[in-house]
Amino acid sequence: MWLDRFAGQHPGSTPSPPNSQSRSQSPLPRRTSSARGPYLTSQRPGIASRGSSLSLVSNDSSSSFLGASKRTNGSALKQSTTIGDAPDPEAVLARILGPVPDTTAPEESRTKRITEEDLDLDFDFGGLSLRELADGGTDRAAPATYRPQTVEDFERDKAKFEELHRSIRACDDILSSVESNLTSFRNDLAAVSADIESLQARSTALNVRLENRKAVEKALGPIVEELSVSPMIVSKISEGHIDEAWVKILAEVDKRATAQKKSSQQTQSKALADVGPLLEKLVLKAVERIRDFLVAQIKALRSPNINAQIIQQQNFLKFKDLFTFLNRHQPVLAGEICQAYLNTMRWYYLNQFTRYQKALEKLKLHVLDKNDVLGHEDTSRRTTVLSGSKIAGAPHDAFNLGRRIEVLKTTNQLAISSYLAEEDQSTHYLEVPFRNFNLALVDNATAEYSFLAAFFSPALSFATISRHFNYIFEPTFALGQTLTRQLAADTYDGLGVLLCVRLNQHLAFELQRRRVPAADGYINGTAMALWPRLQSIMDAHCESVRALTAALPARAASAASAKAASAAPHVVTQRFGQLLHGVLALSADAGGDDEPVVASLRRLRNEVEAFLTKASQASFGADKRKRERFLYNNYSLILTIISDVSGKLAMDEQEHFEALKTSYQEAG
Repeated sequence: MWLDRFAGQHPGSTPSPPNSQSRSQSPLPRRTSSARGPYLTSQRPGIASRGSSLSLVSNDSSSSFLGASKRTNGSALKQSTTIGDAPDPEAVLARILGPVPDTTAPEESRTKRITEEDLDLDFDFGGLSLRELADGGTDRAAPATYRPQTVEDFERDKAKFEELHRSIRACDDILSSVESNLTSFRNDLAAVSADIESLQARSTALNVRLENRKAVEKALGPIVEELSVSPMIVSKISEGHIDEAWVKILAEVDKRATAQKKSSQQTQSKALADVGPLLEKLVLKAVERIRDFLVAQIKALRSPNINAQIIQQQNFLKFKDLFTFLNRHQPVLAGEICQAYLNTMRWYYLNQFTRYQKALEKLKLHVLDKNDVLGHEDTSRRTTVLSGSKIAGAPHDAFNLGRRIEVLKTTNQLAISSYLAEEDQSTHYLEVPFRNFNLALVDNATAEYSFLAAFFSPALSFATISRHFNYIFEPTFALGQTLTRQLAADTYDGLGVLLCVRLNQHLAFELQRRRVPAADGYINGTAMALWPRLQSIMDAHCESVRALTAALPARAASAASAKAASAAPHVVTQRFGQLLHGVLALSADAGGDDEPVVASLRRLRNEVEAFLTKASQASFGADKRKRERFLYNNYSLILTIISDVSGKLAMDEQEHFEALKTSYQEAG
């Protein structure tokens, strides 16, 4: 080094004092083989030993403060001398090169090596030599000399080092406890890992066993169920209360009994031989309990003032599977139970509707007899009850429909009760008892047919169910047809009979909507009882008009009587117009000209026209103008009465009378 050469040029220089600064304070690194200089001290980050803090302090302190005193030989630089009062060359270099690096700086700044680029420096000495440069610095303050540490300094710093030592010992203890905890945690983690591996192995084994058991259960489960009967099932069937749970268990017994029969026909195994007698006894016990249960419910239907539909819904339909089970295992007993139910309901409906008919017979009805025909001059007003006694009543109009048509348009589909019928004091027409009785009959028939179809199927076919329905309602239907004939037998109320016909047709449509075809026979029988009576009433009107026409003279008796005759419409015209209006209003929805009422109405119209023509001749004789005015007034009145009616038949009649009116309009 150049400092060595500089020292060699002055042999007379004296050695540097022992308290001069060590070589370790040089700003340049020592070129030694040791890698522990202040610029090379480094530690691996993150894996420092527990004594890292202590080693750092000891290394730094030894290199900074005690390095010069401990090194005695081996380097010419440590024994270099100065000439005269020349300044210390190391101080000069420190002034030129800068201060000595701080050994307490962070580790990253002290581990950087000096490269060739760092040594390639250009120093500017201002044209001076080193000696001149050294001589020129004499006026500067002399550098601080090393002073050995005294006892006072040591005592003063002793407390700090002891505190540092205690801190290091505390850190060491903490690190020891952390090390022990980490070691224990590592051991525990290894144990947990071993347990997890063991659990995984056990889980795999259990999964394999589970899959095997599922496969075996899937294959053998149905067979085992067919070949076993639990004690709970036996106890429930034998002694349990019959409810929904009992029905479910019965279904299980039925399933196993059916499977046992099929299996016994194919192969006979020991298991089937053991369980077969038990299943047979269990089925017989179930049949016995079902028989007792159904018989008790049938007896309840015969109780007075009982509502059969409530028992049907709550005690029969909820246990409909009982009859299916009974019919499958004991068909003869099932037939007897079914017949007992049919006989009970046959009596029930006949009894109920007989009482209802007697209540309706107490209603007061208007009496329309042969005196209320179209050609009769004087009509008496009477009322009657269905028992046949006639009493004086409120006046009525046999030819005016009025508000009677409301029975077809009302939305009230409830029949009057027996109590209200017995207490009713007002007078009605014949369609009122007819509607109430048949409305109640259709409602009950619908409910009973729906019950039969729901309870007895699929054990019985629908054809058999229809026969059972007809057997139940046969006497009740006969009672209804008897009431219809009684209402329509002697009456001349054509509008009332036609109202009953339309009500019967509405009931037929309602039964079709409810899908109750079993009652079609009753509807057709009622229609066959009403249509002929309507024809008879229309024929009676025609006969009365024909007789009235025959009683008229061919011409007016004299000119004076013809002049005094009035051209106002005849009373027969007024009656015919009202009757025609009622028939057309009730036939607004009729199918067409094929109805019997159409032909009867046209016959009556022809008789009325013949009567009016002869009446005009009998009243006005040869006075054609008055005759035509009379006919115009009568046809105009008829057209006015029927002008507000709609329907195909009404349009035909309106066109017909409009043509007649037009033909006599000029004269009118």
